[in-house]
Amino acid sequence: MLLLIPITTFGLGTWQVKRRQWKLKLIEDLRRLTTSEPIPLPIDALELNELEYRRVKVRGHFDHTKELYILPRSPVDPEKEKMEAGRLTSSGDSGANVITPFHCSDLGITILVNRGYVPKNKLKPETRMKGQAESEVEMVGVVRLTEVRKPFVPPNNVDRNCWYYRDVEAMSSVVGAQPIFIDADFGSTTPGGPIGGQTRVTLRNEHMQYIVTWYGLCTATSYMWFAKFIKKIKL
Repeated sequence: MLLLIPITTFGLGTWQVKRRQWKLKLIEDLRRLTTSEPIPLPIDALELNELEYRRVKVRGHFDHTKELYILPRSPVDPEKEKMEAGRLTSSGDSGANVITPFHCSDLGITILVNRGYVPKNKLKPETRMKGQAESEVEMVGVVRLTEVRKPFVPPNNVDRNCWYYRDVEAMSSVVGAQPIFIDADFGSTTPGGPIGGQTRVTLRNEHMQYIVTWYGLCTATSYMWFAKFIKKIKL
């Protein structure tokens, strides 16, 4: 029975090795997608479902009268997020992501664009009028799909325009847009407006810690088994 412990922990350690390889590949795939050359935005729903994190380009103009807000949010900083991974709390500023309907002049449809992050004191549009572009613009963004509400995250409050997670179908229904959502990249930031580039692609990769833990337990319990049975018999 004691021998079952090192056998089990060795199996768990080996499984974590494979999980780490999978996670590293996933991180690399996401990095490649978010840095690749942008493609024209497809409007086919089935095609879009296969393109999350793909960079696309669109041309058109914003409708700033129908802004939506996802909050609370902090500005994306991949290096800081790596350091804070696994903590119960995180440091940093708190604000919101501004979601604005965007009419694509080349496609003839209206989509949703996450223009980016604003601090709390810039939440109201009148506090950042300089950044409310009225003319037609060409921009690059990253395709995003609806996210599943996580435990302890409150339901979205449509009446108060307080959105706590990305529900593309519900948001598009409120503003009369197609259920298509993109995160504007940093290069699409308008001076004085929300800060683009708010796509989070940093994934927690703590598999090495688990590998060390399981293999360490395997080594310790293997020695215990050896000391109790093999070494004892020799003596």
